[in-house]
Amino acid sequence: MRIHNLYVDEKGETHFREIEIEWKNEGPGGKTSATFPATGIIFRETPGTYDYSWHPAPRRQYIINLDGAVEITASDGEKRVIGPGEVFLVEDTHGKGHFSKAVEGKMRRSIFVPIE
Repeated sequence: MRIHNLYVDEKGETHFREIEIEWKNEGPGGKTSATFPATGIIFRETPGTYDYSWHPAPRRQYIINLDGAVEITASDGEKRVIGPGEVFLVEDTHGKGHFSKAVEGKMRRSIFVPIE
């Protein structure tokens, strides 16, 4: 399983990369990864008018899109549309940050899983 990762380099620029989640166990119920630490869960509903200018992430966290999509622009100029069912890990808690906006004017429901 691959997830998106938004991280910041030593110059404060944000970039995307992919992280491969490795399977630790496999059985009749499917495959599972190792347990990752988390400190809670936040449910979020974002309006279709969402257009949030440059900002760093408030904390390291996984974001799991349930429905809708979000377009994220890293400070290096790369844009990605993160769609329903996709997971991304934001780690750009300092530096130039990223730009986020709704896709096609649609509301998005997501889950934030803080890891700090």
